[in-house]
Amino acid sequence: MNRMCLLLIVFQTVAMGIFSATPPAVEVRAVWLTTNYGLDWPKNRVSQEMQKSELIAILDSLQKLNFNTVLFQVRARGEVFYDSEIEPMASIIVSSKVGEPKFDPLAFAIEECHKRGMELHAWMVTYPLGMDKHVRSLGARSVTKKDPSITKKHRGEWFLDPGNPRTDDYLLSMVKEIVSRYDVDGIHFDYIRYPDNRGRFPDTGMHRLYGDGKTLQQWRRDNITRFVTSAYDLVKSEKKWVQVSSAPLGRYRALGNVGVGWTALETVYQDAALWLKSGKHDAIYPMMYYKEHLFYPFVDDWLDNGNSRIIVPGLGAYQMVERNWSRQDILDQIDYTRRHETAGQAYFRTDNLLSNTKGILDTLKHYYRNPAKLPPMRWLSDEVPGAPYDLMAESVNGKLQLSWKTDNREERVTYNIYRSESAVLDVNMAGNILATGVRNPFYEYPAVVDEKGYYYFVTVSDSYHNESDVCYPAFFVHSELEK
Repeated sequence: MNRMCLLLIVFQTVAMGIFSATPPAVEVRAVWLTTNYGLDWPKNRVSQEMQKSELIAILDSLQKLNFNTVLFQVRARGEVFYDSEIEPMASIIVSSKVGEPKFDPLAFAIEECHKRGMELHAWMVTYPLGMDKHVRSLGARSVTKKDPSITKKHRGEWFLDPGNPRTDDYLLSMVKEIVSRYDVDGIHFDYIRYPDNRGRFPDTGMHRLYGDGKTLQQWRRDNITRFVTSAYDLVKSEKKWVQVSSAPLGRYRALGNVGVGWTALETVYQDAALWLKSGKHDAIYPMMYYKEHLFYPFVDDWLDNGNSRIIVPGLGAYQMVERNWSRQDILDQIDYTRRHETAGQAYFRTDNLLSNTKGILDTLKHYYRNPAKLPPMRWLSDEVPGAPYDLMAESVNGKLQLSWKTDNREERVTYNIYRSESAVLDVNMAGNILATGVRNPFYEYPAVVDEKGYYYFVTVSDSYHNESDVCYPAFFVHSELEK
């Protein structure tokens, strides 16, 4: 056997393993869409219309890949990407011209994500405020000018002080501003931690004032947990269905001698397992940007501490560039998370996927070849919505159009569309899913004419992702003949 034939057989064997593996019907597929420095968006600084077109192109690509969650960065370091009364709009967003409508990136992103069946979670950088030069560029609207008592400078960088209870009030005001004014599907906290342990954060005075006899380490953990608790309670009082999550360090704690020196609990004072166990988080997206023995056991540890909440490991797609990881490093991690039944995967960053770094995009087209539903948040609500009815199917201008009725009074419902060759539908088989996250009781797609008959079904999902029973199906034959 020559070398070329051997390579072909190996490739086909690997490909069959990839392509035959059945994707889950329920799976979070998320990206961090980074606006800080315009890393993912916006790269264009010429006009609002060009920035809008650029974002649309990104979301179109994610939709084609069957992603269902966008973690959209709405706050960077002391500046924001929405119309805020508290902090200034980021300077990379092109200002509106006279007579031109004000451009609100968050409102636009929400609308465009929802059109494409994707959720948008508002990603907030929490405590860091930036270096001196950046802080000065924000002028009088910088919190370092407006309320310097809640800020600290550490190793040349400014931070909000987690030990000052008034810091919570400042951050909570932005959380409320976002949740009350925008139809976000989640609030997602990043850098919700103390700076790393390379230097001592200047909080000894606050510790003496508020420490109440606790060790410095425990007091710091309690400060972060205090904010997490207040933020969770605030969000649920405004809109109970909005998912509260964060991106802690990828390793919750050291496991024996593995992981020592850079963990959420011991290094930066994030007791994320406590947030899950005390019911003050709906989901965790740990930044698991490591390989092999620094990845696999720590996935298991998150699951052990998950309290049946949503655990979505964050995969370091950027490491294929920065540390020369192979594509297979990422694929092995996807396989592991699926075998161990995490809730899905998230990727940092969007551009590392869409630029097809080392061919990762080509392979994900097969991993995510079917749409996926989002996991239900039954701890918030376990009420199942009523099924749709009067499903109709007809061919119009070369497209199959589906329409149906529903008695659900909740405005924030979405629909899942299924197709099967059998009148008995398995909703847990990903191959039966045509679309998820549909916002209106209407769906069309360019169905292939193959002279086969198919049964079409629709279900309703509420804001907590509880799914109804399927409706009575509509049968349609995909034929050249008019039906």
